[in-house]
Amino acid sequence: MATVNASVSDALDPANAARSTLKLENTEKRDTLIAIEKKYQKKWQESEVFKATAPTTAEIPTGSAESKDLHQIHPKYFGCFAYPYMNGTLHAGHSFTASKVEFAAGFSRMQGKRVLFTLGFHCTGMPIKACADKLAEDIRKFGQNFERYEEEQVDGEGITPAPTQAETKEDITKFTSKKSKAAAKGVKLKYQFQIMLALGTPKEEIHKFADANYWLKYFPPLCMRDLDNLGARIDWRRSLVTTDANPYYDAFVRWQMNRLRELNKIQYGSRYTIYSPKDGQPCTDHDRTVGEALGPQEYTALKLKVKEWAPEASKVLQDKVPDSANVYFVPATLRPETMYGQTCCFVGPKITYGVFKVSDNEFYVITKRAAWNMAFQDTFFKNGDFPRDASELAPVAELTGASVVGTLVNAPLSVHKDGVRILPMDTVSPTKGTGVVTSVPSDSPDDYATVVELAKKAQLYGIKKEWAELEIVPIVETPSYGNLTAPTLVKRMKINSPKDTKLLAEAKTLAYKEGYFKGTMLVGDFKGDAVEAAKPKVKAQLIERGDAFDYAEPEGHVVSRSADECVVAYLGQWFLNYGENDTAWRDQVLDYVRNDMELYSTETKNGFEKNLEWLNRWACARTYGLGSKLPWEPKFLVESLSDSAIYMSYYTIAHLLHSDIFGTQPGLLSIKPSQMLDEIWDYIFCRREISDSIIESSGISRSDLETMRREFEYWYPLDQNISGKDLIPNHLTFFLYLHIALFPRKYWPPAVRVNGHLMLNGEKMSKSTGNFLTLSDAVAKYGADATRIALADAGDGVEDANFEEAVANQVILRMHTLKEWCEDILKDPSLRTSTSETDATLWDRLFQNEMHTLVHRAHGHYTATDFKVALKSALYDFTSTRDFYREASSAASTPMSLPLIRKYITLQALVIAPIAPHWADYIYQEVLHFDTTIQTARWPEVPQPDPSLTAIYDYIRSTSTAITSAEGQQIKRKSKGKATHYDPEGRKRLTIYVATSYPAWQEKYIELVKTFHAKAALEDKEMNAEVGRMGEGKKAMPFVQALKKRLQSGGEEATDVFERKMAFEEVEVLGQMLAGLRKTVNRCCGVEVVSVEGEEEEEGKKRGGRIVKVEGEEVGRVGEERALLGAAETAVPGGPTFYFENV
Repeated sequence: MATVNASVSDALDPANAARSTLKLENTEKRDTLIAIEKKYQKKWQESEVFKATAPTTAEIPTGSAESKDLHQIHPKYFGCFAYPYMNGTLHAGHSFTASKVEFAAGFSRMQGKRVLFTLGFHCTGMPIKACADKLAEDIRKFGQNFERYEEEQVDGEGITPAPTQAETKEDITKFTSKKSKAAAKGVKLKYQFQIMLALGTPKEEIHKFADANYWLKYFPPLCMRDLDNLGARIDWRRSLVTTDANPYYDAFVRWQMNRLRELNKIQYGSRYTIYSPKDGQPCTDHDRTVGEALGPQEYTALKLKVKEWAPEASKVLQDKVPDSANVYFVPATLRPETMYGQTCCFVGPKITYGVFKVSDNEFYVITKRAAWNMAFQDTFFKNGDFPRDASELAPVAELTGASVVGTLVNAPLSVHKDGVRILPMDTVSPTKGTGVVTSVPSDSPDDYATVVELAKKAQLYGIKKEWAELEIVPIVETPSYGNLTAPTLVKRMKINSPKDTKLLAEAKTLAYKEGYFKGTMLVGDFKGDAVEAAKPKVKAQLIERGDAFDYAEPEGHVVSRSADECVVAYLGQWFLNYGENDTAWRDQVLDYVRNDMELYSTETKNGFEKNLEWLNRWACARTYGLGSKLPWEPKFLVESLSDSAIYMSYYTIAHLLHSDIFGTQPGLLSIKPSQMLDEIWDYIFCRREISDSIIESSGISRSDLETMRREFEYWYPLDQNISGKDLIPNHLTFFLYLHIALFPRKYWPPAVRVNGHLMLNGEKMSKSTGNFLTLSDAVAKYGADATRIALADAGDGVEDANFEEAVANQVILRMHTLKEWCEDILKDPSLRTSTSETDATLWDRLFQNEMHTLVHRAHGHYTATDFKVALKSALYDFTSTRDFYREASSAASTPMSLPLIRKYITLQALVIAPIAPHWADYIYQEVLHFDTTIQTARWPEVPQPDPSLTAIYDYIRSTSTAITSAEGQQIKRKSKGKATHYDPEGRKRLTIYVATSYPAWQEKYIELVKTFHAKAALEDKEMNAEVGRMGEGKKAMPFVQALKKRLQSGGEEATDVFERKMAFEEVEVLGQMLAGLRKTVNRCCGVEVVSVEGEEEEEGKKRGGRIVKVEGEEVGRVGEERALLGAAETAVPGGPTFYFENV
């Protein structure tokens, strides 16, 4: 192969995909942890600990228990994420979604549930086949190993998406999903073999991928390897590949399609569909490289008949168009109801238009792009005889927009019966609509601003002023903008010219929404009707009169996997009848989403509702690609989003049917694919009961049938489907539709959880920028547990999450250090061995209580699938409370308790096990010497935390932090040359002021909170407003919030809160803290605790102070009176203040 230029060479090097990621230097600790991980992964695989099995029919006989009873007796968790497409290995984004199921599976195991987590491999559709065909062409051109390839100039720019005429939504009545899939930038690799090289495929192996089936054999084992290396708790016995490559899954898909057709959910008819002319078939979401989730945009195409040509255009058309022929300018509009107000028609003066022949007597003036779309909508080619190449649709003539300016045309419905003129508009887009734009300045701010500009500068634009000054008549009455919406908005928003594009875009949205949803027609046959009702009537009337026709084009730029720019075709096809054509089905799904599903966030629920209200019929068959054949018309294949909506049900029995992903080896029941009749699937999925006839026709024994049904009825419903948010518009919505259509209600999915996309180091993942990690890369670089912890730390919401390599790197040190500490501390002879409760120190009791708190807190977070905060409780807070105990015990010169340390290590291993199982199992088995794996351990049962100990713990932490922070601020002030009231680096004494009574002003706020608490209205905004009116808002609001927190925690009686009883003896707790504070504060020789006694005097001063506790040197005696300094004024019970002074 010839040497390629540097930029292409860089793009071909797979290592460059991660060139901008973090570089590791010393990997000794990481390697130690990875060695542990490999050891335990091997143990888990050998022990088959992740095999999931339903209760057998011998344990619980068939028919003796309902599904819910089975779940009561043997609780279960069944979770999945969308099976990945097999045109590559898994990247960090796949891993992020997979980790959500993985963590939930780990936690569910600890709850004593039987857990099913498995994964299939999606191969249906065009992508693999298209890539294989491209490779075959590359091999034909360049040889098996591409040895004949010569360097050529590579275009650094990808295909530019079609710009929109204005940055607004074209049709405000339609829901659209915002996609954020990475688009390749930088060097554009031209050939498929180059893309394979960039993926890291050895050059001598690439030719094998010209066989589409080789992809199915190559990538699934790599995905299995990568997930095993992550330590995923997957039962691989239930895995599969889709398409007819697996005859069992093929039978399952054929059953699904047959039953949907019988239910009238699959129908045949003509409809608008995104279509690839090159491929000769519909191009659905998974068949696209650009434009996923974009659908057809339907317009009304108006026919504006030419009455008089502009001179230059007339010359061009001489002898090319018969004099007797009708020629039409054809604008495409979304607002046919406003056509009464047409005053002119715009063209782009620099755009080249074609004159296209419709029939011997009819010609259209439109852009070539629009004509190409119309060619697939029975305009230029009839009866579905579609062209494959644009050369089949040549215009009879070409005209520039400038040459047709001044042409007089008849505008259907317009009040201007003598005709309107073609006028120039610089912002007309050649890639939106037909490139011809009819002007309604009464209701379109763009149109109004343009005609005003044209009238002002008629000479500059080469037009007659009166052409732009036809009367603007009211068409629609609106409540906000009157009957001339566009002029009103342009003046109100101070839009000065057509160049004010941002303001015009805002005005366009306002005008369209107001007119469509609130407008009333003022003219025409439907005068008095609401615009929303009149719009379809006006359109139908125009079409019936022959003045318009339906036209559609893609909502944006769509490119197929075969690199073909797609169009919209009107063709007969098999489709799933989603949406408004089966309102009962749609409303059933909507009702279920609104009332019965756990969706975890309002954004997710809104996304489903909007999509269900918008989604329409979906083409479910194609002629090119990989897949299962449509049972009743085998020339078609089931498309990739239609064979992947209920595959979770197949997981429940896959291991019984086959023991390899291709179904070439029999499963546990030795059933052949040919035996899997539609009636068998019906029985398995509880759609019918068993009968002698289906036993006889299938040849499957009754016991085997009952075994398969038991697996389904036990594992179903799917407890959680976890996917990226970009799958709401298609896969996840189809998942709901088809489950509701095909399964009894008790098996409908109860929960869907979606997450955002995964960024890497705060930036979008991109190979071209070198900011990209595959799952394999991440685990090799950081190890499994560090990768898992970084994935948990990345986030849980629907907003985009962030995998921070710095976090993964820091975790290596944290987990290695913690491992070594656990190993060493249990051997420490200085630890106290007593287990007597009477020997327990305050620090023992606080430590144990805080561990109990964190165990309960982590349990709540895991249950809610909030894994980022679960990680905080289970690891960061857990080690933090260990540090607190260690430091407090050291300061008190009291050895730590060995039984308590062992309890800490045990709890630490257990609560982190769902996220970091390798580390946890090592600690569990090799440090704590349990004789079973932590994968079978139960979640620890610990007592509820003691509120008084929790209060002491929080008090100590907050007081210590306040003191050390104050000292730090003084050191910082001194370093900047600012004055301090003492030398923070000198020898010093710390005085802590502790109050015995509360300020009098707080009483009225206690009464206020008491009143609202009695009404169960603590969250009432009126209470906060009342606080603001009572005079001490700045200090009162925090006080009120603290009271609310105590009341809502449930740990204290309301009477204790209102009587302001301290949950502990503050002075005694401070006494326990003094030794530690003396060590913590820099050069602190002594600490005094001074009790501030008595009520406030009028001037706000406390009456007196008395020393109650001391520690160290240069301190007074207990009982000695102390003059109070200013710092004492703000001390309250539970909120001490302090003062430093040099001695």
